[in-house]
Amino acid sequence: MLSRTIRVLNFDDSVIKQKTLLSRYRSEIIDLRDVGPRARFWYGQKARDAIKGRTGGPGSNAVTFLGSGDFHHISEMLISGFYEPLSVIDFDFHPDWFMASPRPNCGSWINDVLKKKNILKCILIGVSSSDISNFPLYTANFKALENDRVEIYPYSHKPSVVYFRKVPDNISVEVERSPFRSRIFWSELKGKNLAEFFLHVLKRLPTKNVYLTIDKDCMNKDAALTNWEEGRLSLDDLLLMLKLIKDNTDIVGADITGDWSDIVIKGMAKSIVSKLDHPKNFSAKAMPKAEITRLNEETNLRILETLFS
Repeated sequence: MLSRTIRVLNFDDSVIKQKTLLSRYRSEIIDLRDVGPRARFWYGQKARDAIKGRTGGPGSNAVTFLGSGDFHHISEMLISGFYEPLSVIDFDFHPDWFMASPRPNCGSWINDVLKKKNILKCILIGVSSSDISNFPLYTANFKALENDRVEIYPYSHKPSVVYFRKVPDNISVEVERSPFRSRIFWSELKGKNLAEFFLHVLKRLPTKNVYLTIDKDCMNKDAALTNWEEGRLSLDDLLLMLKLIKDNTDIVGADITGDWSDIVIKGMAKSIVSKLDHPKNFSAKAMPKAEITRLNEETNLRILETLFS
C-alpha cells in the first residue's frame, strides 16, 4: 500500500522550494545536490551507488519526488527494489525506450526496467513527442512490444513509418506492412471516452501490484512547466486516470519528475549531448521562476490529493 509519506531526492532544489507541499505532508528530504550534476541526464555506477547509499536502498512505498525530468532514469533504480510481479505505468511525453546509449539515461531507462523478469507489463501513457516519429524509431526497442509487454498510448500522434525494422503485433498499435516498410498507427487517447478506455487497459494488467511513475511533461503548460516540450494531457485527464489506477490496483510505489530547474551538468560530453537533446522551446521558457514553482507545486498537490484520497 502506498505510504502517505513523501520523499524528496533533492538533486536540484526544484521541489524543496515548494513550501506548501512540504508542510502539508510528512516528508523526508535526502540531500543529493552534490550528485545531481553527475546524475542528470545519465549516470554511471559511482553516482548510482552514492544515491543508493544515501537512500538506504531503492525500494520504497513512499511517493518520491526526483526533480527535473532529466532525472527520470532514477525511476529504474527505485523500481529495482521491488521483487514481486509488477506492472509499471509511466505517464510521459517521451517513450524513454531508445537503445542508443549504453548507460542508464533519461531516454532509455524503460529498457533497463524491462530487463527485470518480475516486470510483466509496462504501459506508456501520453507519449506524443517526435521520439515516436519516423527517424527516431530506428533506435527504438520494438522487441518490447512482443506479447504486449509494452503498450504505448499517445494522446495524439500521426502514423509513423519505419523501414527494415520488424514491428511486432501489439494491442496498442496497428501495423500496415509491406516487404521493406512498416506503417504504425498509434492508439490515441484523443477522442476516446478516456475513463472507459483506460479502465479497459487496467483490467488487462497481469498484476494487481503497480508501480506508478509520472513525468509532468506529459501535460500541457497549464498544468506543468518543465525544461522539455509541452505535453498534450490536461491535469484533469491525468487525475482521472490516477483515480482509476488507485481504485483498481494496489500502488506499491510511485515517483514524480518534471519540476523545472536550471540545467547544471558535470562533464563536457554530457553537456554537449544535453544541449543537443533538450528542446530550444520548452514549456517553462521565459516564465518567471516564482510562477514556475507555483504552478508545478499546485499540480503536485493535486496529484497527491488524488493518490491519497
